Amino acid sequence: MADQVLRKLAPTFGAMYSAVGRPSIPPERLLKSEILIALYSVRSRRLFCERLDTDLLFRWFLDMSLDEPGFEHSTFSQNSERLLRHETARKFFDAIVGHAQREGLLSDEHFTVDGTLIESWASLKSLKPKEAPGSAVPPDDPGNPTVDFHGERRLNATHQSTTDPEARLARKGAGKEAKLCVSGHVLMENRHGLCVDLQLAPAAGTAERATALAMLRRQARRGIRPHLACVRGRRTPGLDGRTTRHASSSLSQRLRKQVEEIFGWMQTIGGLRKSRFRGVARTQPAGFRLGRRTICCGSVACRSGESWPSRPKRAARGSQRRPMQTGHPANEDDSWSPS
Repeated sequence: MADQVLRKLAPTFGAMYSAVGRPSIPPERLLKSEILIALYSVRSRRLFCERLDTDLLFRWFLDMSLDEPGFEHSTFSQNSERLLRHETARKFFDAIVGHAQREGLLSDEHFTVDGTLIESWASLKSLKPKEAPGSAVPPDDPGNPTVDFHGERRLNATHQSTTDPEARLARKGAGKEAKLCVSGHVLMENRHGLCVDLQLAPAAGTAERATALAMLRRQARRGIRPHLACVRGRRTPGLDGRTTRHASSSLSQRLRKQVEEIFGWMQTIGGLRKSRFRGVARTQPAGFRLGRRTICCGSVACRSGESWPSRPKRAARGSQRRPMQTGHPANEDDSWSPS
């Protein structure tokens, strides 16, 4: 699937590179490398370049021979920045979503929007008052200065991080600690649980509904007709029996919770619980990289008739288990010793 989409993006790649000069890393290999980084939970691009020297599976996926030299990590990072400037990650993601739609795997009516918090690559020590003058006293430790913020009221309106100005103080619930975060939002279709759009934004109180409307407007060109969810005890204007009388509506409500599985995979396996980049614009391609993985794996599972994502079945509580094979005799009366 990835190779088919990359062939369609060949005109975009041709406009990004010059016809003269030294040969660079092919953009197809850069994008496929990002897929490997997401699938195998590689922590950084430097580690990926080191692993590429010894991993035959990575070389096979990237169409590299055994004696072909690997990537130099600084050159790999610089070429990845070029993909960021041309929004290649967004185009690659949209092309894979279009492929899934042509296969008949996407719904055009039932969608779910949800958001989560992604911890920013910034420390709470970097949170400084916006209007405070610079201190003339040098820090006790330039690399890790001592910061005493006890008794100080820190708000997003008055304070800002010097490391990541787009990060905002946010918490996941009452009683939870506040962290510097950005908000991640996913638009999932409710037929097979595939991620069809993904957007990152500064963590604000109105970010989820504003981003949801923006993602739905982008999907309008595909002819979708989303409807509102029915919440118990809440009356939603425009939501009545014309929508809720259909069996597909109740099925859609039951499948909404699968959006949490997308967030769970992104934060545990994909490594997006804490961003490795500074700023929303640099973290956004990492989200597209993980979103592409959910579509590719979900499409394969849907075509094979399996449920997605597949999970191993747990043994029922209190079920009988096979006894462990050990070196001691089965009878309790027999004695056994290591000698």
